[in-house]
Amino acid sequence: MRFILLSFCLVFFHMSAFSENSNPSEILSIKEAMYRAVESPKVTDSLYAKLINKKSKTPLLLAYVGTLEALKAKHAWNPYHKLKYVAQAQKTLKSAVSKDPSNMEIRFMRFSIQHYTPAFLGYSKELDEDRREIIRQFKNRSFGVADQSLVNSIARFMIESKRCSPADLLVLKKFV
Repeated sequence: MRFILLSFCLVFFHMSAFSENSNPSEILSIKEAMYRAVESPKVTDSLYAKLINKKSKTPLLLAYVGTLEALKAKHAWNPYHKLKYVAQAQKTLKSAVSKDPSNMEIRFMRFSIQHYTPAFLGYSKELDEDRREIIRQFKNRSFGVADQSLVNSIARFMIESKRCSPADLLVLKKFV
C-alpha cells in the first residue's frame, strides 16, 4: 500500500496543469508538500489547514483538499475516522469534478484515489466515468497545459491500473 501511494504521489507531483486563477508557484509548492504528505500526517494536517482556510478555491485547489482528506484517511488509525475522511474526500473530489469536468488532473486525482480505495466501501463508483473521460482526452489530445511528462505519467498509471479495456490500452500506449 505504501508503494502504491508513493507511486500515486510521484505521478501527482509531476503534474503541471494549472487552473487559470492559481498562482503557478503556489501550485508547485502545494505539489511538493503533497509529496511529503504521503508519509507525514503532520504535513498532511498542515497543508490541509492551509488550503481549507482559503476563501476562494479553484476546482484544482478543491481537488487538492479532497486528496489531502484521502491522505488523512490513510494516516488515521481509528477505522471510524478513516471512513469519515474517505467519505469527505469523495464528496470534495466530486465537487471539484463538477466544477471543472474536463480537467485531466482533477479526474486523475479522483481516479487514483478510487483505484486504491477498497471497492467494498462503495467509494469507487466514478472509476469508469473518470477512465472514459481521461481516455477521451488522450484520444482528442486535449491535455490543456499539461506537459509531456504529465501525459506520459498518467498514461503509464492508467495502463498499470489494469482498469482499461484493450481499446483504451491501444490509445494509452502511444503516450508511454
